[in-house]
Amino acid sequence: MIEIPELAAGGLAAGTLSAFVLGGGLLRARRARARQQAEIEALRARLDATGQELDRAAAAFTAEIEHLVTKRMPAEATRSAHAHVQVPGPLGPAGTGTDRVLEGLRNAIAHERKRVDAAARAGMRGTTREIQAGLYRLQDVLHGLQQRYDDPELAQTLYALDHENEQSLRRAQVAAVVCGAWVGLAREESHLVDAVTGGQARLVGYHRIQVHHHLEPGTALVSHAVEPVAIIVAELLDNALRHSSPDTAVVVNLERAHHGVTVTVDDAGVGMAPDERARAQRMVAGSEPILLSELGDPPRMGLAAIGQLTRQFDLTVDLSTPSPYGGVRAVLLVKNHLLSYIDPVLHPASASAAPTTRQQEDHEPQPDQVHLVPDGADGTRRRPASPEPAPGARSPFEPAPAPARHAPADPAPEPLGEDGLPRRRRRAPAAVPADLRRPASPSRSPEESAAALGALQSATNAARRAAASEGSDPR
Repeated sequence: MIEIPELAAGGLAAGTLSAFVLGGGLLRARRARARQQAEIEALRARLDATGQELDRAAAAFTAEIEHLVTKRMPAEATRSAHAHVQVPGPLGPAGTGTDRVLEGLRNAIAHERKRVDAAARAGMRGTTREIQAGLYRLQDVLHGLQQRYDDPELAQTLYALDHENEQSLRRAQVAAVVCGAWVGLAREESHLVDAVTGGQARLVGYHRIQVHHHLEPGTALVSHAVEPVAIIVAELLDNALRHSSPDTAVVVNLERAHHGVTVTVDDAGVGMAPDERARAQRMVAGSEPILLSELGDPPRMGLAAIGQLTRQFDLTVDLSTPSPYGGVRAVLLVKNHLLSYIDPVLHPASASAAPTTRQQEDHEPQPDQVHLVPDGADGTRRRPASPEPAPGARSPFEPAPAPARHAPADPAPEPLGEDGLPRRRRRAPAAVPADLRRPASPSRSPEESAAALGALQSATNAARRAAASEGSDPR
C-alpha cells in the first residue's frame, strides 16, 4: 500500500511537470503571436509602400496623358502642315507607349487632309472652268472689236484690255492646272520660239525679257506640247521678273541639246537659299503630291503648276544651278519626242518672235536627211552634190507628224505697239511664190511696228471709202 506522502510527492511532481508543459506551450504561443504581429506590420508597411507607388504611377500617367493631349498631339498636328515643327517627347519611360497614339493621329490627319484637299480641288476646278470660259468669250469679243475698228486710240485701248485679259486667263489657267484640270487649249504644231514668245506676252514687264534664239529654223513642238510649254515658260519668266530688279533683264536662250531642246531662263535677282532651291526643285519635278494648303497664303501656284505639267507631258525643269548673273537659272528640257518640224518658208514664225542666229542654208545635212539615189548599173548609191530637203521633210529629231488642225498656233506673240503692248497682225497666205518672196527683214522696233500699223489702218480706211463711193458695203 502506497503511503500518502508518496502520493503527495508524486502528485506534486506531476503538477510541476504539467505546469512546465503548459508554460512552454504558452511561451511558444506568445512567440508565434509576436512573429505574426511582426509579419502583419511588415505586410502593412509593404502595402503602404505599394499604395504610394501606385499613387505616384497614377500621377505620372495622368501627367503623361495631359502632356500628350496638350503638347504632343497639337505639335504633331502642326507638323503635318509644317515639317520643321518639333514634336516633344514623352515625360518618362511610361510615355513611350503613346508613340502609337501619335502614329495613328498622324495617319488620320494625312487621310483627312487628302480628303479635304481633293474636295477643294474639285471646287476650284469647277470655278476656274467657268472663269476660263468667260475670259475666252471676252477675248473673242476683244479680237472682234480689234478687227472692226481702225481708230488708233481705240485700238490701243483694246490691246491694253486684251493684255489684261490674257493675264487673268493665265492665272485662272494655272489654278486649274494645279487642281488637276486640262490645260484648256488644243493647238496645232507651232514653232518653239512662238510658244516661248507666247508665254512672254502673257506677263507684266515682258519688255525686260531678252530671247536669244539659237535653234535651227523650223524647230517646232507637237500639238499637245505647245500649250504646256507656253505655260511653263510663262511661269518661269514670271518668277524671274518678280524676284529681280525692274531695271535688270531676264535672258532666255533656246539651244539644241542631245536629248532635245533647252529653254534656259537666267535672272539677276536675289536668288534662293539651298533649302528653298531644294523645295522648288521637288515641286517642279512633280514626283511628290502637293496639297493646296502647302502653297502658302495666298497660294503661290506657279511651281506647283509646272510640276503638274512636267509629270503629265514628260518635260523636265531643273533649278539646281545658280544663274551666272547672281539670280536663279531655270532650264526647261523639251525631249525629242515632243519636237517637230515646220517649213519656215511656207509657215514662218510670228513677226514678234526672236529671229534665229542660224540660217537654213548653212545647215549640214543629217544622215537621215540626205537622199541616196542609184548611181550606175551596179546599184551603188551616192549622195547628191546639193542635197535639198524633200517636200514635207522633217528634222532628224522629229517624230511622225500629228494630224494638222486649222487653229491659230499661238494667240499671244504679236508685234508691239507704241505703248509696248502686243499688237495683232494680219495672217499672210500659207504659201508665197518664190519670185514674190521678200528677204527676211530684221525685227522692227515698237515705233516702226506702230507706224506700219498706222499705214495699214490708213490704207484700210481709204479702201473702205473707195468701196463706199461705188455703192458697195465696206465690210
